[in-house]
Amino acid sequence: MATTLKNKLEISPTGSALGARVTGVDLTQPLDADTAATLNQAWLDHIVLIFSHQDLTQEQQLAFAANFGTLGTRSRSVDRRPEGADYHDGVMLVTNKKDAAGNYVGSLPDGEMYFHHDMCYMPQPHKGTLLYAIDLPSTGGHTLFTNMYRAYDKIPEALKKTLAGRTALQVYDFHMTETVDIDGDLTGIHHLSQPIFVQHPVSGRTALYVNRLMTARVDGLPRDESDAILSELWDIAEAPENVYEHVWAEGELAMWDNYCSCHARTDFPATERRLLRRCTLVGQEMIAAV
Repeated sequence: MATTLKNKLEISPTGSALGARVTGVDLTQPLDADTAATLNQAWLDHIVLIFSHQDLTQEQQLAFAANFGTLGTRSRSVDRRPEGADYHDGVMLVTNKKDAAGNYVGSLPDGEMYFHHDMCYMPQPHKGTLLYAIDLPSTGGHTLFTNMYRAYDKIPEALKKTLAGRTALQVYDFHMTETVDIDGDLTGIHHLSQPIFVQHPVSGRTALYVNRLMTARVDGLPRDESDAILSELWDIAEAPENVYEHVWAEGELAMWDNYCSCHARTDFPATERRLLRRCTLVGQEMIAAV
């Protein structure tokens, strides 16, 4: 059921496992305290919020994001970023667009991308991510979101007991769209162990915190047992009933809670341009669920 405020702000659930569409708000304008509080609660309740028909500059996107926390910065060093000096330190272009010399002007350019949590390989992963669509291909390039609260609830009790208190190794290289070989040399590749079950710092709810792209192994288990468990967890998390597929329109902004959701990208024609602008919110160390 949609929630409507006096100022015409309306929050309508997608009808899927997570997500809500928000109308009646112009993100180019500062938010009053009541609207900001309502959107913060809606974000907590629905995990993903979608705002359509917006025309946002970089500065307006960052100003809106600041209503929900401290703006994040990039983990990728400046000399390895293609965006250039015109962009805020926390902004990333997700695009396959190239400059006149044939170099990509952004990151994560082409093709399908497996489910993942943003920055789970860092000590303080992002609290949230805000992604704004500027140019889109004629087909594909959708974003899939999974509800990791529901994923946790679906895990068999015996497996929950096996994994209680355990951690998993998260590994990521900046060129990855598929999993990395952890038997190789991880020098220069971000990697960190995180709790498998985490407690959301605000809602207090328990969420599953593994993902197909970056989770390499369950710490302390034989490789074959770890692989089997991770495969089962990924299948639970990515089950259709647990997923919202967002089909983008230009001028849409999506924001998601990185503590209790994963996201993925579907394939799209490499010959067609796709350009989205991303910013993030500073997070905290993950809290192991008790």
